[in-house]
Amino acid sequence: MRKAIVLLSGGLDSATTLAIARDKGFECYALSIDYGQRHPSELAAALKIGQSMGVQAHQTISVNLSVLGGSALTDKSIAVPTEGIITGIPVTYVPARNTIMLSLALAWAEVLESHDIFIGVNAIDYSGYPDCRPDYIEAFEKMSNLATKTAREGNKLTLHAPLLNLSKKEIICLGVELGIDYAVTVSCYQADESGFACGLCDACRIRKAGFLAAEIPDPTRYRIC
Repeated sequence: MRKAIVLLSGGLDSATTLAIARDKGFECYALSIDYGQRHPSELAAALKIGQSMGVQAHQTISVNLSVLGGSALTDKSIAVPTEGIITGIPVTYVPARNTIMLSLALAWAEVLESHDIFIGVNAIDYSGYPDCRPDYIEAFEKMSNLATKTAREGNKLTLHAPLLNLSKKEIICLGVELGIDYAVTVSCYQADESGFACGLCDACRIRKAGFLAAEIPDPTRYRIC
């Protein structure tokens, strides 16, 4: 079986991405990043998801981005917006987060002699982040094949973003088809220690709308409905 590194945050999108990689026949290695996020309950969710989907191994790497700040997800002095989804890049964007995560995934892929990395970014129903867009994914894959010993020796790496052009409705329907228990996932930007969601941040609003559009009962545990 081909090995694949799957970035697993504990949220709805990453869980679906893991299910897709598994369904494609990959031997999956889950990678979660503790970057100092204000919602660490997503990491506990990631462990549960990985176990339930039978990953070959699961690494959690700590890279404390809170020392840099610059985001409502890593700096508690910056409020998470709850007024509704706005245009532009919001304060919940974490500077260079996906680049850092993908670089760590790339390093582990080289060690495991894996030529496939999966990431659950989405360019349709998302919060406008610059590192969730097609041109970014294309550029990182190109860079990876220039920067690694494995690729220079002829083993090209592929960066898979299977959710890139799917709506949240389509993602949820696909995940349900693949047997995901979305009740385990945590998407909220300010979920509490037990994983209960605020119901008001962008992530909660997009998730709610997705289940509503899919006409599938929302299993999310909300503090505010």
